Amino acid sequence: MVDTNTAVRAPEASNPHEACKAVVETLARIGDKWTVMVVGALSQGPIRYNEIHRRVEGISQRMLTLTLKGLEQDGLVTRTMYPTIPPRVDYELTELGRSLIVPLKTLAEWARENRPAMLAAREAFRTRG
Repeated sequence: MVDTNTAVRAPEASNPHEACKAVVETLARIGDKWTVMVVGALSQGPIRYNEIHRRVEGISQRMLTLTLKGLEQDGLVTRTMYPTIPPRVDYELTELGRSLIVPLKTLAEWARENRPAMLAAREAFRTRG
């Protein structure tokens, strides 16, 4: 009789360094001063540049342009030009961009809940010397 049983190996765990690298790169993309606020402004649906600028208090036009370009480059935002006079341009989250909303809300909730403890720990560390 021939043995037809073949050992099946579990898929190897992905390289932890590569997993960390992916997280670091993602946090670098969304962790700057303006990206989360721009994504939040876009979370309601397509809007024009000036409306984003109004919703994201304190952002300069240059930083808004750079942030939108970065989000577009990474596939999180689409830019649609309409052939009208004056020209109209709408920005909208892609499916990938919309998939970021729930994790950002979860992170925001965690930050709100844990900020007091973190501030207290910082103060304790600072006064400790």
